[in-house]
Amino acid sequence: MPLKLRVIVVDRTKSPFLKEGELFYIDRLNKYTRVEWIEVKPAMIKKGRPADEVLAAEGQAIARRLMPRDYLVALDRLGHQYDSVGLADWLDKLSMDHGGWISFVIGGPLGLSKGLLKSAEKVLSLTRLTLTHEMCRLIFLEQIYRAFTIMKGEKYHK
Repeated sequence: MPLKLRVIVVDRTKSPFLKEGELFYIDRLNKYTRVEWIEVKPAMIKKGRPADEVLAAEGQAIARRLMPRDYLVALDRLGHQYDSVGLADWLDKLSMDHGGWISFVIGGPLGLSKGLLKSAEKVLSLTRLTLTHEMCRLIFLEQIYRAFTIMKGEKYHK
């Protein structure tokens, strides 16, 4: 069964140029696989509210959008890193071993809850650098698109 991608993000992308880039890569990815883009409502970050409380609320909102058979991949800067070819190899192996839906989750400004990170089958890092959550989305989509072109032997990746 071919892979299908569900990307669950906290909040909408506010920056127009990043939103345009997301749509660009989602459109390109649709050539290879089905992609669902799901935005969950962010928890209110306000003075005096503990970060763990915000993350737990967002984690619950994300969990409500997961399906029981999804292969859950959480993005976190402390997760496993691949180069582009390694990411393509991992996705290719996953398509043979799992098939079906892979749900990638990208947190908001505070990241993801510890509970969500623990429940993930894989924690993936794009870089050890700190990126805005909106920038992370665009880089993630480009790298997933690149991985599919590598798997198909196309010229995009050099």
